[in-house]
Amino acid sequence: MKLRGCGTALVTPFKRDGSVDEMALRQLVRWQVDSGIDFLLPCGTTGETPTLSHDEWLHVIDVTIETAQGRVPIMAGATSNNTQDAVAKAREISARKGVDVILTATPYYNKPTQEGVYQHFLAIAEASDKPLVLYNIAGRTGTNIETPTLRRLAEVPNIIGVKEASGNISQIAEVCATLPEDFLVFSGDDAITLAVIGLGGVGIISVASNEIPAEMTRLTQAALANKWDMARLIFRKYLPLMQANFMESNPGPVKAVLSMTGRIEEVYRLPLVPMRPENRAKLEKVVTEVGLLQPHSVTVQ
Repeated sequence: MKLRGCGTALVTPFKRDGSVDEMALRQLVRWQVDSGIDFLLPCGTTGETPTLSHDEWLHVIDVTIETAQGRVPIMAGATSNNTQDAVAKAREISARKGVDVILTATPYYNKPTQEGVYQHFLAIAEASDKPLVLYNIAGRTGTNIETPTLRRLAEVPNIIGVKEASGNISQIAEVCATLPEDFLVFSGDDAITLAVIGLGGVGIISVASNEIPAEMTRLTQAALANKWDMARLIFRKYLPLMQANFMESNPGPVKAVLSMTGRIEEVYRLPLVPMRPENRAKLEKVVTEVGLLQPHSVTVQ
């Protein structure tokens, strides 16, 4: 398994009654794979995983594996702020054929010390025989994985990388410069993909690739191949969409776009709610300007 390039942090489609829309999920996975995406991440934050039941969490992962048919690696999300629960989740999906990597985020709300962060991830790693990618997103969890802690964690044999969404370019630069060369650093923010690759990162775990999988894959692969003119050209076109995806809390905007383009129903689970009308109108304008909708098209709610 060569884990690099552009991976999609998949949304979880829901039906109008609030249940998981398996047909829409399968269609989304097929489209992603056919578009050339490098790997898939079911049940990350973009998948509204905190609102999925245990059985739904496993079902979404299983449907993704079954539909992808081994054509791309599967990085499955398994996060909890209860270390025992995170360990149990890691064990459970480690036993599942088709899960290649586990993504697990820093414990949220608890705000552990750096030693607590280290022990949390160490416990998960020791419970799993799968490679782990850590997810650093202090804006959602309240806790940063500081670089010295990450260096310690990189010594654990099956901790192979980090999804860096700290928003701190200086920190990401330090990570790329001081961790082992074979430690994988993924951007966790579409808008800084080129910057992270320029610093030594190996790709992006993307929200925007839900909407534009082929384009985000081309952008990432061009940068990795040092074809910077091509990468920047694609980046300049789609930067407004990358930014608009965070106009409101993710995955609100990206699910709205997928609804506008007819791929899923625009259904969320509380506490997420549909976008405010004025923001949805701004988002639709951006989506039209980047060429995903025809001008003056009518979107069906």
